[in-house]
Amino acid sequence: MIRRAPLALALLMAGCSSDSDPGPGGVTKGEARQLDQAAEMLAKRPAAPLVDATAPAEGQAQQKN
Repeated sequence: MIRRAPLALALLMAGCSSDSDPGPGGVTKGEARQLDQAAEMLAKRPAAPLVDATAPAEGQAQQKN
């Protein structure tokens, strides 16, 4: 049993990772996870309605030259 303890400890430590470990794109793993969560939240939001750029905005009087 004592001989197996270092092996078990090494296997447990290999499975552990920290949020501050380097991740993809030069950000930490924690930052990458937060960016993924933010992108998912933005993807779930409904799209903003399209604005007709040729029509005057509401509340603005048309100017005549």
